[in-house]
Amino acid sequence: MNNSAINILLLDDEQFMLKLLRRMLENLGYTQVSTCDNGHAALELISHPDDCPNLILLDLNMPKMDGLEFVRHLVDQHYIGSLILISGEDERMLLAAEKLARAHKITVLGHLQKPASPEGLASLIKKWAAPLQIEPRAEKKVYDADEVRAAINKGELVNYYQPKVLTSTGRLVGVETLVRWRHPRDGIVFPDQFISVAEAHGLIDDLARAVLTGAFAQFKLWEDTGLMLRLAVNLSMDNLTSLDFPDELAGLAASAGVPPQMVELEVTETRLMEDLRIPLEILTRLRLKRFRLSIDDFGTGNSTLAQLRDLPFDELKIDQSFVHGALENEKLRAMFDSSLGLAKQLGMEVVAEGVEDRADWDFVRKSGCDIAQGYFIARPMPAADLPAWIQSWQKVCPASFNQAHIAIP
Repeated sequence: MNNSAINILLLDDEQFMLKLLRRMLENLGYTQVSTCDNGHAALELISHPDDCPNLILLDLNMPKMDGLEFVRHLVDQHYIGSLILISGEDERMLLAAEKLARAHKITVLGHLQKPASPEGLASLIKKWAAPLQIEPRAEKKVYDADEVRAAINKGELVNYYQPKVLTSTGRLVGVETLVRWRHPRDGIVFPDQFISVAEAHGLIDDLARAVLTGAFAQFKLWEDTGLMLRLAVNLSMDNLTSLDFPDELAGLAASAGVPPQMVELEVTETRLMEDLRIPLEILTRLRLKRFRLSIDDFGTGNSTLAQLRDLPFDELKIDQSFVHGALENEKLRAMFDSSLGLAKQLGMEVVAEGVEDRADWDFVRKSGCDIAQGYFIARPMPAADLPAWIQSWQKVCPASFNQAHIAIP
C-alpha cells in the first residue's frame, strides 16, 4: 500500500497532540495529513469531496462538539471512510464508541489510548483499505402468510445443519438444525424472512412439524452409517402455547425411531413472559419425556436468570456477542466467564456460539467450555455436505475424529 495515497485527518482539541500525531504519521511515511481542532471545522472540510479524508483519527472528549456527536454528523454526511479512535478515555468508553460507530455502518479500524505509540498507530492504519463501490442493497422481500403456508405444504422448506464440536478434542458431537426455504424463484430464503410471518398467522406449529420431521429422518440416515449426533432444533415461544405439543413431539420422535435424549430443543426468550404457566408446563413435560432443553442466546433476553431458576434446562448457549473477540476484550471476557461459571455451578453443559476465528477457538478451548460452534468450525450446510466438511475439519483438528471411515449419505 502506498502510504502517500491515504488522506488522513487528525481531529483533536489539543494542539500539542495534533503536532505529535502529525509527526508520527510523517515519520511513518504518511504525507497527506490535515488537522482540525474542532468538529465544526472538520465537518466543513469533509463536505468538500476533493478534501474528504480517507481516514480520521478522532478524539472523543472535545469541547463544543464531542466525538460521538461528530460521528452522528458523519452519518448525516454519508461518510464512507474509516475511523481510528485516539483518546484519553478509558477502555470501556472507547469500546462503546467503537460499537456506536459500527452501528452507524462506519468502518472503525480500532482504538488507541493516549499517548499513542508509533507502532500501535502503524498497526491500525495497515488495516485501512479503500472502500469498495457497493451497490445499494435491495430490501428483503416480505412474504405473506399464503406464500409461507404453500411453502410448508409443498415441502419447500429444507434443513441446513451446523456442526457442534467438543472443545477438548474437536470431535463432532451434534448439529444445530436451521431451516431454509428453497423458493422456486428467489432461491434460498433465510428464516428471518418467514418465521415471523408463520408466528403471526398461526403457522408456526406446521413449520416446526416440517422441520422436525426432516431432521428426524436425517438423524436416522446418519445413525444407519454409525454416526450418532445430537440433533438441536430451535423452537419458537409460540410452539410452547399448545399443551398437546409435548405428546405430538414425542410421537414424531417415536415414529422416526429417534431417542428423545438425542434431541435438544433450543428456546430463545427475548420477550418477557407475563404468564409462565403454560410454557413452564410444556417445557417440564418435554424434559420428563427425556428431551434435552437448551437456553439459546444466553445473556440477551429480558428474564435470563429467572429462566435458569424456573426451567429445567440441560444446556446453556453463550451468545456469540460475548464470544467473538473475547480474548482481546476484557469486558466480553468477564461476561463470558460469568455465564460459563454460572452454568457450571448449575450442572449445565455449555456451548459457545460465534466461534469465528482461530483466536476465538483457542480462547474457548482454554476456558473450560464444553462445546463450540461458529463459522471457524463450519457454516450451516446441507446434510449432503457434511462428509466433505468432516475431511476438512480433520486437517484443522487432526485428533477430532475416529469416524473418518464412515460413509455418510
